[in-house]
Amino acid sequence: MAGAQRGPELRPVAALIEATRTGIRLRVHVQPRASRTELAGRHGDALKVRLAAPPVDGAANEALVRFLAERLGVPRSAVRLEAGAAGRAKLVTVDGLTPETALRRLEL
Repeated sequence: MAGAQRGPELRPVAALIEATRTGIRLRVHVQPRASRTELAGRHGDALKVRLAAPPVDGAANEALVRFLAERLGVPRSAVRLEAGAAGRAKLVTVDGLTPETALRRLEL
């Protein structure tokens, strides 16, 4: 229809999470030095995580792994930083979860 206004385009939440042979892969955007560690919704096609830890000597990466393991209910050894160790955009692999379980535990 000409002149019809459309709302913001909705992107599926599942685009944040991909299934792998052993679990899932998450796209994550981190904001270090936040007032507290928490999920903060979406940032483009990634899950936004605010981290209280500073981006120094891997502290923010360790805080991210610890936070995701706790939130997803898996051991820390099941959460691996696959890419993005030196940047805000990260790719994280989590073993032993299905995408549906991850969505439910992340409350997305």
